[in-house]
Amino acid sequence: MKKLQKIWGVAALFAVGIGIVAADHIDAPGVQGTTADITDFYAFQGENTSNMVFVANVQGLLSPAATGAAAFDENVMIEFNIDNTGDNVEDLVIQAIPRDGKMYFFGPVAPSAPGVSSMVMESAPMASVDITAYGSQAEVATENGMTVFAGPRDDPFFFDFGKYTEIIGGTATAFDAVGTDTFAGSNVLSVVVELPKSVLGGSGTLATWVEAKRK
Repeated sequence: MKKLQKIWGVAALFAVGIGIVAADHIDAPGVQGTTADITDFYAFQGENTSNMVFVANVQGLLSPAATGAAAFDENVMIEFNIDNTGDNVEDLVIQAIPRDGKMYFFGPVAPSAPGVSSMVMESAPMASVDITAYGSQAEVATENGMTVFAGPRDDPFFFDFGKYTEIIGGTATAFDAVGTDTFAGSNVLSVVVELPKSVLGGSGTLATWVEAKRK
């Protein structure tokens, strides 16, 4: 199963300390609307403050009617990258690969090589979970210190795109106090992994980003 993976889509932002960050949304033309389209990336301290949580959302703007048929692409690997030395090069990766109704997680482990190509790190610690069906109770599994989930979720991203367009067009000067959520009622496919901070290395700030890599 060790196969070279070529990068197809990337969403990248750096997490500072234990704060929460999110990536871009529907603005990567090369992958927009494909199964490798990353809508958002979140990294934050878990409810258990000894843990970190990483979330990658893909295939955004799914209507409720379309969500039931949406599926993770078995030719696309989601790879979480962690830099714990401050040089903006990944020291560890966590790989998520769907197969036959399950999501398999490998890592955290040093990559075979940094950069845009990856090998599946089969010898790394592994966890797996059944991919949750739309409208079903969330399937969560814990294995080798990782708690994992994969499946459809309501899109958590909030943005008033209409007001943003007005501001850019010069017909408004500011967002409303509450605003209108453009993404309300739409869904994404989420990949979530929670694991102890102690296995991520480093002693302070971690830099982290996520990639979707097509076989």
